[in-house]
Amino acid sequence: MQPGDLSSFAAVVLAGGRAIRLGGFDKATIEVDGRLLLDYALDAVMDAAEVVVVGRQAPTERPVTFVREDPRYGGPVAGLLTGRDHLLRTVPTVAVLAVDMPRLTFSTFRRLHEAAEGHDGAILVGPDGRRQLAFVVRLERLDAVDPGPEGRHDAALHRLLAPLDLAEVPAIGSEWRDVDSWADLRDLAGDRPDPLA
Repeated sequence: MQPGDLSSFAAVVLAGGRAIRLGGFDKATIEVDGRLLLDYALDAVMDAAEVVVVGRQAPTERPVTFVREDPRYGGPVAGLLTGRDHLLRTVPTVAVLAVDMPRLTFSTFRRLHEAAEGHDGAILVGPDGRRQLAFVVRLERLDAVDPGPEGRHDAALHRLLAPLDLAEVPAIGSEWRDVDSWADLRDLAGDRPDPLA
């Protein structure tokens, strides 16, 4: 993917979780350093030709499509595949990210796309080696592992991705960090992204 090539991928932002440890607050509209988590997510996929946000509608600076999975709160697999169903463009790859990872950047996804060459995709891994909810995948390969509407709800993401050959890309700095609790939010405040990320 060449910088500025807006035809090579689309993006699905997962923003429809229950956020139980945050008292049910809509994560997309929580602020970190004065900006909404959704704004950070959209910045991270600024090169995407099209963005589908699976979650509640919120004001955005760029055109996006908002959708909700049915039934609601079906988990990341249901959200991801609902988002994929609503893509209007046929693209080689899809970038997928959780809305609660404000230290992801467009450089993160360029690194993922570069690492995906020769594979089904690439996924970010944290310092503990765990896979994060930030990856790129070839659209045809994602479609091949789609269990269909009856098998999406409450399905495990690691099982969906298990048949895929995903290159693992180590996170730089705090790219891997997410906001699952108010303590996470406090710890992220003032923690700036790594300029090399």
